[in-house]
Amino acid sequence: MDMTILGETSPNGELGLGISFWGPNLTQSVLNGSVPEWRLDDMATRIMAAYYYLDQDQNFPELNFAQGDLSTFGYLYPRAKAGYQQINEHVDVQDHHADIIRRVGANSIIMLKNVNNTLPLNKPKQIAIIGEDAGPSLYGPNGCPDRGCDNGTLAMGWGSGSTNFPYLIDPLAAIQTRAIQDRSVVQYVLDNYDTALIDSVVAQATVCLVFINCDSGEGYIEIDGNYGDRKNLTAWLRGDDLVNEVAGNCSNTVVIAHTPGPIIMEPWIEHPNVTAVLMAGLPGQESGNALVDVLYGAVNPSGKTPWTIGKRREDYGTDVMYVANAPIPRLDFTEGLFIDYRHFDQAGIKPRFEFGFGLSYTTFSYSNLRIQPANAATSTPASASSAAASAQTTINPSVCPHYALNASAYTFPSTISSLTDYIYPYLPRNSSFTVGPAYPSASVIAVAPGTPGGAPELWDTMYTVTVAIANTGSVAGQEVAQLYLALGNGEPVRQLRGFNKTMIAAGASADVSFTVRQRDLSIWDVPSQSWVDVRTLGTAVGVSVGASSRDLRLSGTMAAIGGGGSAVGNYSASVTAATTSAVGSIVSEYIDGQPQVATEYSDGQIQVPATATS
Repeated sequence: MDMTILGETSPNGELGLGISFWGPNLTQSVLNGSVPEWRLDDMATRIMAAYYYLDQDQNFPELNFAQGDLSTFGYLYPRAKAGYQQINEHVDVQDHHADIIRRVGANSIIMLKNVNNTLPLNKPKQIAIIGEDAGPSLYGPNGCPDRGCDNGTLAMGWGSGSTNFPYLIDPLAAIQTRAIQDRSVVQYVLDNYDTALIDSVVAQATVCLVFINCDSGEGYIEIDGNYGDRKNLTAWLRGDDLVNEVAGNCSNTVVIAHTPGPIIMEPWIEHPNVTAVLMAGLPGQESGNALVDVLYGAVNPSGKTPWTIGKRREDYGTDVMYVANAPIPRLDFTEGLFIDYRHFDQAGIKPRFEFGFGLSYTTFSYSNLRIQPANAATSTPASASSAAASAQTTINPSVCPHYALNASAYTFPSTISSLTDYIYPYLPRNSSFTVGPAYPSASVIAVAPGTPGGAPELWDTMYTVTVAIANTGSVAGQEVAQLYLALGNGEPVRQLRGFNKTMIAAGASADVSFTVRQRDLSIWDVPSQSWVDVRTLGTAVGVSVGASSRDLRLSGTMAAIGGGGSAVGNYSASVTAATTSAVGSIVSEYIDGQPQVATEYSDGQIQVPATATS
């Protein structure tokens, strides 16, 4: 772990005490050797690399806003109520972001159902808009702290990562604007519970647009018993009943769902009067405009489901933690890789809508699969193993060669006034620290697999897979072709290894290509701690390309290239240490797969013989 956010800890979990997992604890850990100096450098490098890569040290604007306080003037250090000054300059940073957000929103909409070309709309005479999610929030777009409520249209999840909308175009406003152009009549009911009024309004309509939603965010905010993760997969605010209420009185019902993930649609998806369904996600400030672009055909829907929509919650296999277990919430993730579509495939469960599914206003055909080897042999990264090094538990030059060897050099400087509840790296001024706590074993620097970020050879191109896609419909559209590989060896039935979104004019065709890298053909072997190309295990890799994970139009194979197993980069290191720190205890150690014997002395230092013994 390189950085802690918020970084606070305390005996009882409360915040605001200025106690950190790092801060002076990290300083002490480096001085006593439990965290090697190289690891401190590594932490700083990983945190600051992006800063320098993006030239934020070169003519980058000074900070001009305070995230937690929108006032023009306030405290620079609010916890300590210190440094009162101007904290927000209210700089307009929008540029052309609205255009981008509108395009992203429209391109992200997923059309799940469209009976008899219900969509796109063509100047309907009477439009009924039903549902709280269609209109503005009673509290304004930013009225709920950290967007922590479900009131009005949903365009953003809740939590500390939320932002303030400069404005929010709700669907009702955008549809009304378009209706004025088309001379359509718009009536609406934003109360999900006023069934009598809803029945009256929808009975008069040519098309009924019913809006439903559900939300999620961080666990420090609770909405209707949902602490962060949703406690179920149903629509909120009586959403399922609302759809059935409208569909029971309107023969042309279009459902629009704003959700952060899948919902169970079984209560209404097969209703004969539900003629179209759009999943609109969390589209941001241009929500209504992006939706109108798709509803009226200015943009051909091209979104694909990034998750599986099951028929029952139980179909998903895994579940959220409804009640935190003590003392610290823990999940073991026993499902491994078998989540979402990989679980559905393994268990043979038929979903309502599979992973990667999405309809268009046009149709596409696939042909001419080509699997071209670029470097069909395995790519073996050169070993870049670092020498194993033992940690120390005393302050000495081998641990911190550049710094003083006494704790007083690291105590809080007398020239600095500390601020209440703020975290500093300095040791307390009354610190008499000299030797850290006894550790049962040394920490060994792991053998490094290649350069930072992993062996670069894993990114070598092994194959190029190409297909021809033709637009067989009457309007231009974007198709998201998807590449799946079957690796065998206990891996999922198929795994997404690439996708490519391509605009194709009506009647035209285009070649779409995917790059298959060494890592795409490899699995992680835990015993050897290395990547293994499955082809070297005698496995022919299955190749499928299609419009979704279960609409696979073309298939082929990548041939096996031998048997017996070949590591992609033969680098490994594991340590099994004795549980006692007594003088002379034996520590079993494996370096590059070779057993060695080390002796741990009372001061925590480890001596490893130069040659391996078994």
